[in-house]
Amino acid sequence: MQYSFICIAHLKTKVLHNNTEDQNTDQVLLSLCCFIAPGFSDSMNGVVKPRILLMGLRRSGKSSIQKVVFHKMSPSETLFLESTNKICREDVSSSSFVSFQIWDFPGQIDFFDPTFDYEMIFRGTGALIFVIDSQDNYVEALSRLHLTVTRAYKVNPDISFEVFIHKVDGLSDDHKIEKQRDIHKRTNTDLTDAGLEQIHLSFYLTSIYDHSIFEAFSKVVQKLIPQLPTLENLLNIFISNSGIEKAFLFDVGSKIYIATDSSPVDMQTYELCCDMIDVVIDISCIYGMPNVEAGLPHDKDSMAIIHLNNTTVIYLKEVTKFLAMVCFLRKESFARKGLIDYNFHCFKKAIQEVFDVRVKVQQTRKLLNQRRWSKLTLTSGVILMPHFLW
Repeated sequence: MQYSFICIAHLKTKVLHNNTEDQNTDQVLLSLCCFIAPGFSDSMNGVVKPRILLMGLRRSGKSSIQKVVFHKMSPSETLFLESTNKICREDVSSSSFVSFQIWDFPGQIDFFDPTFDYEMIFRGTGALIFVIDSQDNYVEALSRLHLTVTRAYKVNPDISFEVFIHKVDGLSDDHKIEKQRDIHKRTNTDLTDAGLEQIHLSFYLTSIYDHSIFEAFSKVVQKLIPQLPTLENLLNIFISNSGIEKAFLFDVGSKIYIATDSSPVDMQTYELCCDMIDVVIDISCIYGMPNVEAGLPHDKDSMAIIHLNNTTVIYLKEVTKFLAMVCFLRKESFARKGLIDYNFHCFKKAIQEVFDVRVKVQQTRKLLNQRRWSKLTLTSGVILMPHFLW
């Protein structure tokens, strides 16, 4: 698609507005009252990052998914990755919302062996992603999936179970749908026969050669964000008062969208957002500020505007140094850019207050837990090892 492109990197602007505050935009700030939600906590540190497990048989594509999504490795480079032979743990802390651990499990290791404490593994898990190679015979994979899900559910019923039907880039559209329908039917039949109809599995068709893997990971990460309904509400209020058709809140580093408004997500729209983020980062690397943090060539004042040839405008503005909002709107609506920027200022202020509230809540929990631990040691007269939640 041909389009004209205007990029303004690290542009600091002042938005003037009337003294009269708009009642609708004030709703953005008022909705903060329901934004406080607890996270995974332990007895000493207050908050522990939720854990995402990557499981599946050998050569199903687990390590390739992790490298492409979180390390910006090109899909062609993943062909030279060695097979994973041990559990690989990695912290993903690209923003205050996208903050979790990924555990990549080797396919050849039987983690249900008596030497493995699978109760410890599943106890602190937020989501379990099971990767199935769609181009291979998946009978064994489905058997392992059933065993994994049933064991994990007994330990932690709150786990979100996600199934990535992977490597679908070599299949036709009809074949993709047929594979998904067959896998969905077999897994649900196995769970029903085992008397576990209450277990819900989500299925995604994924490939590292397009944006489907990023969209699937976005859906997984959103389930780990307890504030997601409020974020969606903030975005709905923002677009309804700004003449915007669609808005995404992106984690810039991973191109995962952590929230969007209530309207349906179109795959082509999501791909345009990802392409725009890539362009902004590339331009910022060349023409951005000289003294930037490693891996962050953009800042909170970066912005970009793309005019498509179908009278659609894509508008990107940084919310924080990690988060960016990408909006789709008509050219005639973009003529009211001052109103959009003012409403965005209210939205950005709300998000910043959310971050401040979360930090205060975490600090308060940590302080209370430390006080409880001090009282315990003083009353007992002995020092006990604290019990951490995994």
